[in-house]
Amino acid sequence: MPQTKLEARKALGTTGLQVSPLCLGGNVFGWTADEATSFAVLDAFVDNGGNFIDTADVYSSWVPGNRGGESETLIGKWLKSRGARERVVIATKVGSQTELGKGLGREHIQRSVEASLRRLQVDVIDLYYAHYEDLDTPVEETMAAFDALVRAGKVRALGTSNHSPQRLTESLEVSRRNNLARYAVLQPHYNLVERKDFESSLRGICEREGLVVAPYFALASGFLTGKYRKDQPPPKSARAEGVLKQYGNARGWAVIDALEAVTRRHPGANFAQVALAWLAAQPTIVAPIASATSASQTQELLGAFTLQLTEEDLRALDVASSREA
Repeated sequence: MPQTKLEARKALGTTGLQVSPLCLGGNVFGWTADEATSFAVLDAFVDNGGNFIDTADVYSSWVPGNRGGESETLIGKWLKSRGARERVVIATKVGSQTELGKGLGREHIQRSVEASLRRLQVDVIDLYYAHYEDLDTPVEETMAAFDALVRAGKVRALGTSNHSPQRLTESLEVSRRNNLARYAVLQPHYNLVERKDFESSLRGICEREGLVVAPYFALASGFLTGKYRKDQPPPKSARAEGVLKQYGNARGWAVIDALEAVTRRHPGANFAQVALAWLAAQPTIVAPIASATSASQTQELLGAFTLQLTEEDLRALDVASSREA
């Protein structure tokens, strides 16, 4: 499939922001992608039409020697060196454990947003997510704190991730009742082999409340890229064993078979592009999130959005991914 610059933009729900149909995941920056590699990936993404970048204050604290904030810091350096602030939509998150604490309490949100703004070297964060629900903090306190950031011009729009249907519904109701800024974007775990949790409840809430969805792990930690094949040695990576344990079952291999069949009908397309194109075709999805560790990989991911899947393709993938595991 020839690589062409992606010109498409989609409305990010009610936020007023316009984004590319692929969101570039920044979880690898400062982890499996060093500064030079991160810059190359970001350059390739923007140069080929991407503009939506996702990170979090906690990325990548799990790496020995890291403290968290590495991804935001690299993105901030790139923004400044390229003069690219007006060309991109930046999303980051608060709520995970960092040096500043954790949760969605007012004081923690206030401290964390200032740290993120400083690392990103920006005056305003375009989209600020609640990373995980915080059952120890009243929803009223959380939404009032987020509302204050929007009113102060430090954040343009709000989103949420890893929230139960009950907590999401309660948060939206609190915002409505108190005339506070509300969540406009949901970032759930959703892909061809992870459908049940989102489709059984969260999608209905999004449809009813007008939220758009930017799902993470769009490629199931690499399982949907074609690197994992039944009866073949797994790729040499630290997470290969865990990926196979999670997805190396009847449903997972049926999805791989279906991806292979669809790619045969689209010469030049690859597994990752087909998996992303399926996800982009689902109701409420505005931009799947996927990470890349090279410029060429970035260009390949963007190619998913010039791929036109047929009804037959979508049906085959639906049937395979609906099987019992």
